[in-house]
Amino acid sequence: MNARQLEKLGIPLYCVNDAIAAIQKVVQSEHPRNREIKQSIKRVVAAPQEFLTDEVWGTLACSLIEDRTLPAREPVAYPTWGTDIDPAAHGQMRQACSLPMAVAAALMPDAHVGYGLPIGGVLATEGSVIPYAVGVDIACRMKLSVFDIDPKLLDKSPSRFEDVLGRATRFGIGSTHETPQDHPVMDQDWNVTRTTREKKDVARKQLGTSGSGNHFVEFGTLEIADRDEALGLDAGTYTAVLSHSGSRGTGASVCSVYSGIARARLPRKYTDAFGYLAWLELESEAGQEYWAAMSLMGDYAAANHDVIHRLVSKFLGARIIAGVENHHNFAWKEIHQGRELIVHRKGATPAGQGQMGIIPGSMATPGFVVRGRGNPQSLNSASHGAGRCMSRTAGRNKFRWKAVRNDLLEKGIRVLSAGADEAPGVYKDIHQVMAAQTDLVDVIAQFNPKIVKMCDDNSRAED
Repeated sequence: MNARQLEKLGIPLYCVNDAIAAIQKVVQSEHPRNREIKQSIKRVVAAPQEFLTDEVWGTLACSLIEDRTLPAREPVAYPTWGTDIDPAAHGQMRQACSLPMAVAAALMPDAHVGYGLPIGGVLATEGSVIPYAVGVDIACRMKLSVFDIDPKLLDKSPSRFEDVLGRATRFGIGSTHETPQDHPVMDQDWNVTRTTREKKDVARKQLGTSGSGNHFVEFGTLEIADRDEALGLDAGTYTAVLSHSGSRGTGASVCSVYSGIARARLPRKYTDAFGYLAWLELESEAGQEYWAAMSLMGDYAAANHDVIHRLVSKFLGARIIAGVENHHNFAWKEIHQGRELIVHRKGATPAGQGQMGIIPGSMATPGFVVRGRGNPQSLNSASHGAGRCMSRTAGRNKFRWKAVRNDLLEKGIRVLSAGADEAPGVYKDIHQVMAAQTDLVDVIAQFNPKIVKMCDDNSRAED
């Protein structure tokens, strides 16, 4: 009996394999006639609840009962900032906007394809959280610290700063400090989920380290045109360090476990369409666990940066006099449209009215300290960077790292380690991206990279 015949008997396409397996069991043990098999199938389709414990038809009965139909609805419309966006990213956004719990959405000018929700995608849902709309690297974060040290030394004594970067952090999958670092985050309750409990020792060892992909720690100059009270700095040029990394292997494990739970609860007929957008109801036990773990990973990611910047300050022998930091790859409970919604910002910077943030460019282009304008159309969001215009594989095929590194050195930018998949040419023009979101943020200061350190193992990572 083939799939077409089974469909005529009322077996959905996604239950065909279970039906065939049941038929094979019947044939092997009872040798029934074809008519008898059809009658049995019709009975199971008509009342699957009566066959849940049946040795032969139980699995098929379970599959039929699990075949829930999501309520039909029109996809949520979403505004877009910027024009240089891969059509595939729009496709992912439209798919996310067709989820039954989607309420509002927006697409940032740095948007490009991710898993489920595109990077640069903002999605507001009601009563549910989507692990892959948060992302693999939960609470990936930017942090900038300003030091009381002459910025001219970056050019006069670069080796001093290079040595500091080499000592202050480690890069790559599984990287750790030789001597584990301390931070109050490790005294928090890591028993909120089994995953965080089991990964606590790994998290302790990785505290103060950076990941692979586009994660970096770099020294540069911060240029402020006018005094800003939020920064507490007068106009001028300052020495600063900027870092980008998240919750490391523990955050990835949290995403893997709870996205797996969400996918297992998704009716199989929706797996292809919504597999990477599978959700957890916030009121469910799994939803509450994920939220607690995600929140802990937010604190842990912030602690990672705290440790890195503390060590930079120590080894540099300089005092931190100002700073700005912000998450992306996170979900927040916020009030929009007069009700509480869960706002997922996957590769998007929170930009509420007066909220400070950092939007980096590439190793060859500036980053910007910004103040949010609180635009409700973007759900109080802005881009989280320049955004890729080329895949990692394409970047490695197109660029030769030695040539890229030499070109950057001629421009006064020293790169200690990185890979061709992070060459400046794989990113969009940050100036165009910033020009596309003047209604989302105001620029307060400009950060110019001078000494850059990244992972050089070319490991695949989602930002």
